[in-house]
Amino acid sequence: MSAADDAGAGGLESFRAKRRRSVVAPQGNLALVNTQWVTGDAGESRRVRGVPGLWSPLPSGLSGLRLTATAADGIRVDEELVDGSVIVAGMDALAPSHIRFSTGRTGTIIADAAGGYALRVWDAQSDGIRAFGSIDAFPWDPEWVIRASFAPLDGDAEVSVAHLHDQGATRQKRLPGEIVVGRDGVEYRLAAFPDGPSLLLVFGDTTNGVYTYGMGRFLRVAPGDDGSVILDFNRAYLPPCAFSYNFNCPIPPARNRLPFAIEAGERNVLAKGGELLH
Repeated sequence: MSAADDAGAGGLESFRAKRRRSVVAPQGNLALVNTQWVTGDAGESRRVRGVPGLWSPLPSGLSGLRLTATAADGIRVDEELVDGSVIVAGMDALAPSHIRFSTGRTGTIIADAAGGYALRVWDAQSDGIRAFGSIDAFPWDPEWVIRASFAPLDGDAEVSVAHLHDQGATRQKRLPGEIVVGRDGVEYRLAAFPDGPSLLLVFGDTTNGVYTYGMGRFLRVAPGDDGSVILDFNRAYLPPCAFSYNFNCPIPPARNRLPFAIEAGERNVLAKGGELLH
């Protein structure tokens, strides 16, 4: 192994150790026990599975949900005990609310593109965390560190993306550009979506459902100022829905389903006994 390869393998182990810590965190992937959309008319209350209180939509244009609870319910929003009715701000607000239940569970409010809101419930002692053993992964392989390029598209470019629980419906995702990469004489133009400070590549390959998680995998992409891109598939990682059914992950669009096996990166989530977690 060359010095460069050794450095790459060492960096990968650090990356994987951070991943293992993150998925068992109090609001890590394995801690999510419910995502429940609160729909209907503003003020129309309903219960959310696994936690107390009544939750209702707010008027259009306002972020979050309304919570009605008594002190006996033991719900704290931003560390204040709720005894009455309060607005719980969503993660799309400038100051999102933090929710803590007396059971030790926590909550966050997420939004969708249509302006709807859901309560996510997190449990630091979830069944998933207690059963978790490891994230199975391929060993480091420098052959899967591939040079590519970023081709910008105009500001109106979009791609249709289906999600795991959307029953075939698609959502439009903004497409700032394509990742152009060659393999065995064939050029592929992959869609990568804006996601925080980087781009997210949601991809599939022929290992899915055989050696790796069936829905595909993710890879963070950060184009350089000159448009150069390094695709280090050793850092390909499992989507949140591989850890909890309560996530609704994007499915790789057709252009991102590669007709060859990428034997690098994370493979599956394993239980303590070595079997698939779910």
